[in-house]
Amino acid sequence: MEEDPLVEGPLISPHVLDSDIKSEFQKLPTWWFAFLLSFFHVAFVILSIVLAVFCSIREDNTEECKRYLQDFKTKTVIVISKVALWLLHAVFEQFVQHHHSRTRNRGYLQFYRSTRNLKHLPLFIHSAGNAGLLLVLSMKLSFPTDNHLYTYIILGLLGLELCFSIPCLIIYTVKVINFNKEKPGPDISQEERSNAYPSRRSLINTETGFRDCSSLEEVVEKQADLIEYLKQRNSLLSKRILSLTSQQHRD
Repeated sequence: MEEDPLVEGPLISPHVLDSDIKSEFQKLPTWWFAFLLSFFHVAFVILSIVLAVFCSIREDNTEECKRYLQDFKTKTVIVISKVALWLLHAVFEQFVQHHHSRTRNRGYLQFYRSTRNLKHLPLFIHSAGNAGLLLVLSMKLSFPTDNHLYTYIILGLLGLELCFSIPCLIIYTVKVINFNKEKPGPDISQEERSNAYPSRRSLINTETGFRDCSSLEEVVEKQADLIEYLKQRNSLLSKRILSLTSQQHRD
């Protein structure tokens, strides 16, 4: 007879299990990273415009620019800074994904789904901006010109990137701050409370054959997330029961 995998391994302390099963609300620490990233992005665009105007468009500051930039050209400094900003966005996405996965495992499935696409958009926008910048630099090498056309195109590209990226970061920051302030319980506990005191609308929605506006894929995904959370919760409860049973036998 095969043994239950839950029985294998050392029993966990009841205090540890209680803290896992009835864990307190843990705030998401990702909002400050999004805020700093927004600040860095705005500062980068402003400094890039100042640098381009002062050292590229206005040619009477050539000596001063060489003294500060050494052998680097204006576009080179902007490109290097943009790559550094893109790396920060890549780190931000991994940082956010790590904490959101933990939030999902704690049962906050609705919040996870509501921010799933939002947390990826800034990096996607910057990646698209990098592709556009690479295209502009390639055109500059193939079709050189003496005027500042490509400088204006690069600045316009940076401004367009800012207009799309900053709203995503701001919306994400607001969502996380509101989530931390509300300190909601896991989705399953909220559903249990709503089922304990059902309203007329919820009774109508639970009738046989009812279908809401969600697509079939979304319903299946919600069910999969809920099943995964319930499996983890059931595993913790099973270990808790085994621990209490073992403790009673010792007593």
